[in-house]
Amino acid sequence: MKKIVLGALSALVLAGCASHQPLPVQEPLQLTEYMGTWHEQARLPNRFQTHCVAEVSAQYEQISSDTVSVENQCVTETGERTVAKALARLNASQDPLNPAILQVRFAPEWLSWWPGVWGDYWIMRVEGNYEYALVGTPDRKYLWVLSREAKGDSALIQALLEYAGEQGFAIDEVRYTNP
Repeated sequence: MKKIVLGALSALVLAGCASHQPLPVQEPLQLTEYMGTWHEQARLPNRFQTHCVAEVSAQYEQISSDTVSVENQCVTETGERTVAKALARLNASQDPLNPAILQVRFAPEWLSWWPGVWGDYWIMRVEGNYEYALVGTPDRKYLWVLSREAKGDSALIQALLEYAGEQGFAIDEVRYTNP
């Protein structure tokens, strides 16, 4: 009986500790080509975008070889346009030379010393001539499909989402930004 209980507990512990395979990223990625305006096409729901209902976009501008300014915008249910500014940097703890593995900080600069203010931003895939991008986090909690056009190609968006599903993202929970 002890063996059965210990076996069951071990199985539960192992199931709870299941981890994902490493998240693949776009290689090679030219960070300069990634700069500019991107329009969100779809995302996994998250707490920091609950107020965004339409016209979700991000503007990226390279500041240095390893730093990017970020300006996110969206329209809320009341029609108000909100703006959030951030800074992105190469992720030194993962791969300090890979521009597809970034960290983003929306907190004030004086908090930049604290690792908890930096969130993962991994560019998993780029399609076309930097016309579409799939961005996610290694823990598979956050996912975005972006395009240069406000209204992207639905077949290509779906293909990117299917790829994300193959990587372990819960694509059945995805919300489309402008259905």
